[in-house]
Amino acid sequence: MTIAVYARSTKDNHSAYIEQIYTILKTEKVDLIIYEPYYTFLKENYNFNLPIDTFSNSEELISKGSYLICLGGDGTMLETVAYVKNSGIPVLGVNTGRLGFLASVNKDDLTKALLQLLKEQFTLDKRELIEISGCANCFNDVNYALNEFTIHKKDSSAMINIDTYIDGVFLNSYFADGLIVSTPTGSTAYSLSCGGPIMMPDSDNFIITPIAPHNLTVRPIVVSNNKKISFKVSGRSDSFNIALDSRSAQIPSNSEILIKKANFRINLINLEGQHFFTTLRNKMMWGLDKRQ
Repeated sequence: MTIAVYARSTKDNHSAYIEQIYTILKTEKVDLIIYEPYYTFLKENYNFNLPIDTFSNSEELISKGSYLICLGGDGTMLETVAYVKNSGIPVLGVNTGRLGFLASVNKDDLTKALLQLLKEQFTLDKRELIEISGCANCFNDVNYALNEFTIHKKDSSAMINIDTYIDGVFLNSYFADGLIVSTPTGSTAYSLSCGGPIMMPDSDNFIITPIAPHNLTVRPIVVSNNKKISFKVSGRSDSFNIALDSRSAQIPSNSEILIKKANFRINLINLEGQHFFTTLRNKMMWGLDKRQ
């Protein structure tokens, strides 16, 4: 068994957590590899000198790793999707950031979580992904997202027009700042802040949520994720922004984009004692009444 660790090369010093993981895995005779840019970052900035093997790309991770531990927040968790791809490698998120909805393990519980992982005291949440086509070379081979796909105006104060079709049938022309297509996983993210509903992670649906629509009768709509959703974007600008989670690109005006369910899912590790509803209450304060 080999445990891989991924983290961003930022100002955050996670060396103490790496040392903690290293010590436990060495005792349990389990191999450890770490994301090479982050390993170099720790050595150059914090005199980190533990002898740990590294991986630098998706191919190396997939060939070496049994599990992937992500140190960071939800944004870092979303980045791991591009490395895991369709390998099926389970991902465990340890929150060292702020909210940590996807990275659901508290950093203070790292030792307990790691021991549960090694004892296989967990289940796998198989999370659906969104896949995009119609934008050649926008996202290379990582043309999918765990949370959401977004269309947004670029550099003009003017709104954009997004003609939307479901399986080729016209749905609506959204006159708005943009549009979000969210997975159930992403229903607690950008879509929620724009008025979208919360969905259970195992729901077989997409949410189409407009961003600041000009028409007040236009509201989020839930559609089956077996449907294909297509868009044609137009407006005063000659190009517009699109995004898959935290990765962005630009497309020219009048481009046509197709969205569908990806043909694989991401495995998120759900340790014993964890549940979506518990995370919803603890992290989002959902349903809590401060008057009580």
